[in-house]
Amino acid sequence: MSATDSWHRALADLAERSHRVPPDAVPSAVTAAVRDLGVTVTTYVVDVEQELLRPLPEPGRPLPDPLPIDTSLPGRAYSEVRVRTGQDGRLWVPVVNGTERLGLLEVRLPAGADPDDPALRDGCRKIAGLVGHLVTSKSSYGDGLQRVRRSEPMAVSAELLWQQLPPLTFAIDTVVVSAILEPCYEVGGDAFDYALDGGRLALAVLDGVGHGLPATLTTSVALAALRAARRTGGGLAEQVAAVDAALLSQWRDGRFVTAVLAEVEVDTGLVRYVNAGHPAPVLLRRGRAVRALTGGRRPPLGLNLPGGEPGEARLEPEDRLLLYTDGVTEARDATGEMFGLPRLADLAERHIGSELPAAETLRRLSRAVATHRGTASQDDASMVLVEWSGAAAARMEP
Repeated sequence: MSATDSWHRALADLAERSHRVPPDAVPSAVTAAVRDLGVTVTTYVVDVEQELLRPLPEPGRPLPDPLPIDTSLPGRAYSEVRVRTGQDGRLWVPVVNGTERLGLLEVRLPAGADPDDPALRDGCRKIAGLVGHLVTSKSSYGDGLQRVRRSEPMAVSAELLWQQLPPLTFAIDTVVVSAILEPCYEVGGDAFDYALDGGRLALAVLDGVGHGLPATLTTSVALAALRAARRTGGGLAEQVAAVDAALLSQWRDGRFVTAVLAEVEVDTGLVRYVNAGHPAPVLLRRGRAVRALTGGRRPPLGLNLPGGEPGEARLEPEDRLLLYTDGVTEARDATGEMFGLPRLADLAERHIGSELPAAETLRRLSRAVATHRGTASQDDASMVLVEWSGAAAARMEP
């Protein structure tokens, strides 16, 4: 039997086991599937704050230490979504579900095995891809996989919000959408959404007034309302009206949501958008922040006030569109200095120029905001990056 056939048999074995494997037994199922190949696999998942890669426990095996993303070779494999080989011959293989980064496989090879063997690497990537699907699907059936990813208790507001959001990263051949929310354990009113249907990419970035659970409840109602309108074929105007109606039906205390709602035609690059009291998205072209999308202005959602016509812009190939909440640019350090839009644009230019995956660009931008504000209590700081780029999409897979 060829090496390729052996890996395919292991892949089929893992798929067969997956139907009835409980969440906490995923690592054991992986170990059993690859046993005849002579390799030893340890599965790591990224923590919620995207700072460490944490090993999944497996009965009968010692639990390794977590691995830092920013200062280790495994972290580099995760950041770049590329298979990396250690000096000792170990392979570090990114685990993704679709194009969302979830963690790594550490693969220890048998004596004499060549870590550069194409069949071996391809087999590892296929196993890692199935592990990504398993981690995602099995997380809904138990708490163990979620627990490993957390370093502290999650606030009720954050627990509620995270359950409503789509995956942090999505890509097709021509476009990538990636998002990040901070502070991840206490996020309140910030949220994002996207949906691709019939060549039209719908986007939303929301920021509910206030903090904590009240803000999350406001944003949750707004998110559900715009989805309900969108899923019955409603465009931007119908989504705005639906959010206004939903918030007013529940509260009469003047609460509101600021938001950017947008539609991107992925074949032509045409963008139509509504800005309801939110910071203007930034357009990056040829690695430079060229302008803010300042059109489409209207009052925040939930106040039932009239607004103007949607704004329009047209993307060029390789363009990026950065959407963010005010907690990013208004984050203050101990001296009161704001992070600011110029700093955000400058860092975005640098990371995009390094040809990092979109998710890694946002992770580094978010870390920069967190470092700037230190331990000071701040507003949520969330971002969404859209890349209209085939090259960018290709960087999202191992």
